[in-house]
Amino acid sequence: MARQKGDGKGRIGGRSVGTPNKATTDLKTWVASILEDGREKFIESLEKLEPSEYIRTFTGLPKQAPTTPDDVLRKEKEMMQELLLSLPEEAIDRVAKRLQELQKKEEDESKSR
Repeated sequence: MARQKGDGKGRIGGRSVGTPNKATTDLKTWVASILEDGREKFIESLEKLEPSEYIRTFTGLPKQAPTTPDDVLRKEKEMMQELLLSLPEEAIDRVAKRLQELQKKEEDESKSR
C-alpha cells in the first residue's frame, strides 16, 4: 500500500524544506565566478557602453529578490541613484525630459477622462 499524505512520517518526495533550487544556485555560482575572475574587465566593458545599453545590461543582471514591498522600493531607489550618478549629464537631462513628458501625458489623459 502506498504512503498517504499526512501519515506523520514526513514529506513525500520533493526537496527538503530550505534546500536551494539547483538552477538558481548554479546561476548564482556562475555569475559570482565571472564577477570574481573578470571583475575588472567587466567593469571596463560596462563603462564603454552607451547609457541606454548600460541600463539594459545593469537591469538584466540577476538580483536577490527583496522580501517586503518597502525593501523593493528601497532597492529600486538605491539602484536608480547609482545609475543616475554614473550617467553623463546629457543622459540625465534626457531622462528628466522624458519623465516630464510622460508625466504631462499622464496628466492630460486623466483630464480627458
